[in-house]
Amino acid sequence: MRTVIHNTHVVTVDDADSVHYDCAIAIEGSRIAAIGPNEEILARFPDAERVDGSGKAVLPGFANSHTHFTMTLARGIFEDLSPPHHPPFSGGLSPIPMPPLSIDGRQVMAQLGALEAIRSGTTLALEDTHDVADYAESMVDTGMRFLFGERAHDRTGTSIGDPAPFRRDESLGKRCLKTIERTFRDWNGAADGRIRIAISAWAPDMCSPELIGELRDLQERLDAYATIHLNQIWGEVAAVQAHRGRLPTEYLADLGYLNERVICAHCRCMDPREEEILGRTGAVVAFNSAIAARRGLSPRIADLEAHGCTITMGSDNMAEDMVEVMRTGLFMERVRRQDGCSPTPEQALRWATRNGYQALGVPDGGWLAAGNLADIMVIDLRRAHMVPVMRVVSDFVHQGQARDVVSVMVDGRWTMRDGKVLSMDEDGLLSRAQEVAERAWALQFRDRPDLTPPPGFSPKGIAQCPRSGEVL
Repeated sequence: MRTVIHNTHVVTVDDADSVHYDCAIAIEGSRIAAIGPNEEILARFPDAERVDGSGKAVLPGFANSHTHFTMTLARGIFEDLSPPHHPPFSGGLSPIPMPPLSIDGRQVMAQLGALEAIRSGTTLALEDTHDVADYAESMVDTGMRFLFGERAHDRTGTSIGDPAPFRRDESLGKRCLKTIERTFRDWNGAADGRIRIAISAWAPDMCSPELIGELRDLQERLDAYATIHLNQIWGEVAAVQAHRGRLPTEYLADLGYLNERVICAHCRCMDPREEEILGRTGAVVAFNSAIAARRGLSPRIADLEAHGCTITMGSDNMAEDMVEVMRTGLFMERVRRQDGCSPTPEQALRWATRNGYQALGVPDGGWLAAGNLADIMVIDLRRAHMVPVMRVVSDFVHQGQARDVVSVMVDGRWTMRDGKVLSMDEDGLLSRAQEVAERAWALQFRDRPDLTPPPGFSPKGIAQCPRSGEVL
């Protein structure tokens, strides 16, 4: 298949941050065939489908380097329940736990996350989760590109951020390692390579030194990517210091876990010594700006980048809107630096696209050039908040919205075109997701009278829910 989008603007995110105005981009199969003047490209590809890109711009798709699609279930619940930044710490990211879901329920919520991701221009995502096989098949059908991190831990009885004594369950760690190997065997390279499997250590305070070592050995043996939640909250820092007498990054470095193929999510509660260590290892940082702002925390991105870390961007949980993530990251870092000009919008766009693709092992994606993957988004510039268009990158980063993304392509195939998602039944999915969430939370609060719903909570049917332990 050949497609030519003409009379458009092309934002390349190449080494020079080139923007080509009023030009054409040709796509052949899964690759970009050419970028150039309209007349030249149209003449070179006379049999291609012609798509009029007037009033629009073509950009590389977003790479979300840290998310949890099934946690869309927590929308409206977790946003205002952040743990404290000062002791005493007791563990957990929220005083209200996630309700259990069946495999069908996990599939529905994961698809909901993918739907929002596509609508905001995301073409590649690192999904950190457990039991990937529960819903991997449903993710194939979305048309997106995925790196799934299958999660491991061996601490029991608590969660992230608890300085209480470390209780290790060796058998739990062994089960996690077996699940990673099985998932890698069954799914790595599936869907014509669009799905790959990574290794996830949940967090430094949730993994024993023995498990961290085994995960590092497994990464080498499988030649895989790895990820971890690192310096996410101050309780985690306190926990690792209590258990290991080290800061979290020192602990991981001592065990050899950090390298250029490890994506470290958050990195916002760090001592400067840790930033230097992370940079020396060449590790990747997933700057999850929107959730960082919600928690009132921010990583020192300029310092991490100066020390040698590759900066990428992730949504974490709840909103999968990478437009919001990109702009929030720009604004947060400008406030932190007290600099109204740095970082530039071009830098923020690079973090959210090309850097993410490179860090997740797809160096020929995330930027537009002949021969690269045709993973693109098309944005509509003819919006009141976008006009006049003088600098398309600045315009989109500063003023853009997810609804400006009108078409998305992965591997040369449209996943969304002219505002319609082609890979999912959107109306049916939205109805089903609302039903699953209402039922799951209603059952949780009915069966757990010790939990207090947050203010304004209003799912249907709490009174009708039986104390059955049913999951949906």
